[in-house]
Amino acid sequence: MLTGTIRGTLFGSRGRYREATLNAGDLGYIPQGYGHSLENVGSEPARILIVFNSGTYETVDVSQWIAGQPADVLAVNFDTPAATFAAFPKRDVFISGNE
Repeated sequence: MLTGTIRGTLFGSRGRYREATLNAGDLGYIPQGYGHSLENVGSEPARILIVFNSGTYETVDVSQWIAGQPADVLAVNFDTPAATFAAFPKRDVFISGNE
């Protein structure tokens, strides 16, 4: 973290997740293949230096990832009824708060 304060959330299969708050000077690590989100929770802009383990930047948005999973698999991993996921979008969606 260069400046600001963010909350990082890391999530994996079977309902596993972890949250951490990072401030200027802190270092975070996200293992390849894990879903994650970064949210600015401070009162100033957050600046983050991101380093990748390869020269190729790739992304799978959460909405894209969920749309590509069978509802029964999501139900097991999130301990939620499969019908819940029927209302989720079937295309990429960017959601932003604090606009």
